[in-house]
Amino acid sequence: MRVTTKGQVTIPRNIREVLGIIPETEIDFREDGGRFYIVKVDKPEAKGKFRKLRGIATVSMSTDEIMSLTRES
Repeated sequence: MRVTTKGQVTIPRNIREVLGIIPETEIDFREDGGRFYIVKVDKPEAKGKFRKLRGIATVSMSTDEIMSLTRES
């Protein structure tokens, strides 16, 4: 594997599949005893007033319907 001038490498497909890495997946590099490991980072739970709304809008909803979900009652 080669490192690009920007410090990037391509993670081989078989490793991405085993780790479940898809585009936009967050990863981290961990060091243990001089060895480095690629670790998939679990996404933190959504916080704040919109947390309860995550994932309930559908493509069949209009923009106005979706926006009404985010407005204060």
